[in-house]
Amino acid sequence: MYIVVGLGNVGTRYENTYHNLGFMVVDKLAKDLGVIFSKHSCKSSIAEGRGKDKFILVKPETYMNNSGQAVVLLKKKYKDAKILVVVDDIDLPAGKVRYRERGSSGTHNGLRSIVSYIGEDFERVKIGAGRDESLDLADFVLSKIKDKETFDKAIEEASKMIMEKL
Repeated sequence: MYIVVGLGNVGTRYENTYHNLGFMVVDKLAKDLGVIFSKHSCKSSIAEGRGKDKFILVKPETYMNNSGQAVVLLKKKYKDAKILVVVDDIDLPAGKVRYRERGSSGTHNGLRSIVSYIGEDFERVKIGAGRDESLDLADFVLSKIKDKETFDKAIEEASKMIMEKL
């Protein structure tokens, strides 16, 4: 079983921001797989389905910096599940998609929260957000995505990468 956790912030204020790229990927997956986010459990909105095995798509409702609170509850509930986290990454060029089997949290507060609760042993798909050096980091990641075409392609690539696992 796979638990695919897209990181982001809840609410219309954060829609289409760089920090919500994880939410955008799991939304794309849900659409492509024909599942809907109809359940609320483990401080998260959840969509369930079956591919090669059962999977759940997750959007934590804890806000980015507290994502670990939701992930630890999911890990306790689904003990044998593999966890894959989808996240934005300012250290990657805009639109670049990278898969890692495990690793550190780097500079990302959402990953830092998850690592603090469950350690580094989970998969991740990172989507490069790039960085606008003229803006404070928090202002940048919470700003609206400017190059929609680049990020639509990255969301599609990340979604296909994850679907191969499901």
